[in-house]
Amino acid sequence: MTKQERMTRADGDTTSRRILDAAGPLFAASGFAETTNKAIAGQAGVDVASINYHFGGRGGLYQAALAEAHRQLIGLGDLEVIDASGLPATEKLARLIDVLLGAAFAGNGWPARLLAREVLSPSSHLSVLMNEEIQPKLVIVRRILSEVSGIAPGDPALLRCMVSVAAPCLMLVVAGSDVPGPAQAIRQMPREVLARHLYAFAIAGLRAVGRQQGGVDAAPM
Repeated sequence: MTKQERMTRADGDTTSRRILDAAGPLFAASGFAETTNKAIAGQAGVDVASINYHFGGRGGLYQAALAEAHRQLIGLGDLEVIDASGLPATEKLARLIDVLLGAAFAGNGWPARLLAREVLSPSSHLSVLMNEEIQPKLVIVRRILSEVSGIAPGDPALLRCMVSVAAPCLMLVVAGSDVPGPAQAIRQMPREVLARHLYAFAIAGLRAVGRQQGGVDAAPM
């Protein structure tokens, strides 16, 4: 690659990044239907045509914003590090819960608001997010929970366990910091206290279901 080609690519990457950084908060605040290309371009300081050039249109940009939001809350790299750490399964679970809890406590930013909006009022773009961004992460989560519970990765019981472990943190993500009710009282608790609580419930539930399914109990805490 020539120097000119490298400079051109760098300029393109910078422009697409500016567009994405501008679009995410706008989509989070107003939703896909109410956020215009003109508003995004104005916020990013680019021509409207740049959105089509870099993302193939507003739909492609929205999908990219959803993917970026999910990466900022739960990075695949963080999960891969936990999965390959060689730590006992119970310690992997504790670190997994900490990652999920981190996403929940990041609820004041646009990524959490955007994902909450999409979950509460799903569009056709949600399936793309699921297949391209979420599914690879679920493979790792399922493997960790299988190690803890002794339940085979393909067993439907493990899918139920995965929902049970993740649901409290997902509820806090969706609720954000503006929705009144018990979620806000939980948000005021020290994070380490909540992490220990969620871990205790998760490990007890996984061991119980593992016994029911004939799995092997995890190592002691």
